[in-house]
Amino acid sequence: MTQLGALTDEDGTRFVVWAPKAIRVDVLKLNEGRRQVFSLEKTGHGYFESRRLPFQHGDLYKFVLDGETELPDPASRYQPEGPHGPSQVVSPDYPWKDRNWHGIPLNELVVYELHVGTFSEEGSFKGIEKKIPHFKKLGANCLEIMPIAQFAGSRNWGYDGVGLYAPQNNYGRHRESYNELKDLINACHQNGIAVILDVVYNHLGPEGNYLSKFGNYFSDTEKNGWGDALNFDGPAHKQVRNYFLENARYWLEEFHFDGLRLDAVHAIVDKSEHPFLSELGGCANALQKKLHRQIHIIAESETNDPVILKPPYEQGWGLTAQWADDLHHVVHTLLTGESQGYYADFGELRQLAKAYQRGLVFEGEYSKNKKAPRGKSYCGISRTRFVVCTQNHDQTGNRCEGERLITLVGPEKARMAAATVFFSGAMPMLFMGEEWGARNPFLYFVDHSDPELRSAVCEGRKKEFSAFGFENVPDPADEATFKRSMLDWEKAEESEGLEFTKYYQRLIELSRWIRKQQYFEGENVDVTLDEQNKVLEVLAHKSTEAVTEDLWVCFNFSDSARAIKTLKEPGLEVLFDSHQGSGQPLKISYTEISAFTVLLARRSRKETH
Repeated sequence: MTQLGALTDEDGTRFVVWAPKAIRVDVLKLNEGRRQVFSLEKTGHGYFESRRLPFQHGDLYKFVLDGETELPDPASRYQPEGPHGPSQVVSPDYPWKDRNWHGIPLNELVVYELHVGTFSEEGSFKGIEKKIPHFKKLGANCLEIMPIAQFAGSRNWGYDGVGLYAPQNNYGRHRESYNELKDLINACHQNGIAVILDVVYNHLGPEGNYLSKFGNYFSDTEKNGWGDALNFDGPAHKQVRNYFLENARYWLEEFHFDGLRLDAVHAIVDKSEHPFLSELGGCANALQKKLHRQIHIIAESETNDPVILKPPYEQGWGLTAQWADDLHHVVHTLLTGESQGYYADFGELRQLAKAYQRGLVFEGEYSKNKKAPRGKSYCGISRTRFVVCTQNHDQTGNRCEGERLITLVGPEKARMAAATVFFSGAMPMLFMGEEWGARNPFLYFVDHSDPELRSAVCEGRKKEFSAFGFENVPDPADEATFKRSMLDWEKAEESEGLEFTKYYQRLIELSRWIRKQQYFEGENVDVTLDEQNKVLEVLAHKSTEAVTEDLWVCFNFSDSARAIKTLKEPGLEVLFDSHQGSGQPLKISYTEISAFTVLLARRSRKETH
C-alpha cells in the first residue's frame, strides 16, 4: 500500500497525494499569514510526491491543483477549522503504554456502542476516558465508537464524514483531537478494554467532500442509496482501494484500534473477482500477525450472506464477525407489536426459536419486505461471530422520535429483551445508557453550514415520516434535537439506574459463561414451542464422557404467568429470573414463569452406558 498525506519524521515532512485529474500539484504552507509554495513531483499512476520539506507538527497547508484550486488534503490527519479549512501536519509520535496489550478474543467481547458527542457532558474523547471506571464495573470490555471522521459542523452521527483520516476537530477539548483519541485508546488498553472504530466505506458526506476534485474516487455508472457509489471495481480502482485500505491500516496501526465496524457493506458496489472487502480482510489478518494482537473486522449487512464470514479458501471475505439484526427484529416485534417496514417480516415466536437454534431467521426464506428470498445458511459458523442487541444507533435513532425500547414497552419488557439477547450465545452489544435504563431519546441530528443542504435534510426527514402518519418531526438541524440526545449521567446514580446496572452486570457475567461453555455451537439445541400461550423453551446440550450439561432458557411473552412442567424436573437449578429487578431468582421452588419473563437454568445429567 502507498501511504498518503503529510508523512513526518525528524528530517521534515514528505507529502503524497493521488490526483490523476491534475497536471500539476503544489503544497501551500500557511503559517502566520505567510504563503509558501512547494512543488510536488508526478511519480506515476496519478500520484504526486515531494521530497522532505520544512514542515513540522502544527503547520497548516493545502494542496493546490494546477495552480488554481486550493483544497484540504484528502488524507489530512487533522482539520482544525473543519472540512473546508486548511489541513494540519501532525506528528505520529506518541508515548504509548500498551506494549503488553494483545487484544481480547472474539468470544469474550461485550460491546458498548457510543456516540462521542452525546455520551458525556463534555462531548469529547476525554469525556469517554473519564468513564472507564464505569465500563470496568459494568463488565463491558469493548467500546464501539460511532464514526469520528471529520464532518461538517459540530453535530452529526458521523456517517457524513468527508475527512476520513482526521478525527473530528471538536471532539478534542484540551488539545487537538488527534492525540486525545490516542489518550483514550491508551487508557482503555491499560484497563483491559478494547476499542473498535465505526468506519464508512460505502459513501462520503454531502458537505466538504472534495475527493472527486482529485481523482476518480466515484463510479461513473453505479449508484447506491447515497448517490454515486465509490469506485472499487472500475478504472483506476486500485488507487481508490489503496486510499481506503491505507485508511484502515492507519486507524489500526497508528491509533492502536482493536478493530473496525464497517457500515452497511451491502451498499458497497463491487463486482470484481477479488472484492475490496476480501482484500481488507486479508490486510487486517496480516496486520494482526505483524502487531501480535487481536484485530476484529465486523461488518454490518442486511443480506444475511455468509460470504462475509467464510474464509478466502471458501470464496469468502474472511471478516471476523457481523451484526445480526434478525434477533433484534424478532424480540422488538414480539414486545411492541410493530409491523412497519422491515418489521413486517417478524413478530412470530417460532422465529425466536429459529434464531436460538440457527443464529438467524432468514436463511433463504421469502421476505415480505424485500418481496424476494433473503439470506443463506450460516451452518458451521460459530454463533459468537454474530453481534446482537436490543438497541443500537440505527434501531433507536432512525425512529421519528428516537425512542429507546424502555420508553416503548416499559422496564419489565426491556429487561426481558436484554436477557433474550444476552443468553443467545452470540456477542452482546449495549447502546450507551441502556445499562441504567436511560429514557432520553437518541435522535437524528446534523449541523450543515449550507442552508440549502440543511433545509433539504429537514424536508427529507419530514417526508420520510409523513408516510407513517407523523406530523411533528424533530428538526435534525436544531441544536435542541442534539441536546435532547445527550445522556443524563445523574440518572445512572438514581435507584432505578443502579438496579438496572446491577441487572446488566449479571447478564454480562452469564453471557460470557454461556459462550465459554459453547452451549449454542453446533446442532445441539432443541425447542418446545407453545404459540397459543406464547411460551418458548430452549434446551442446549453439551456432553462430555461422563456428564451431559443442559442449559434451559424459557420465555413467556404473554401477559399471564404460565405453569411449566420442566420446572418440576429434578436437578434443574434456576440461575436467572428477568422478572426480578436484579435478575437474581428468589429462593423458592419454581413451578411457573411470570408474565414477560425469561428464566435461565442448568442441569447436569450423568451419562449411562
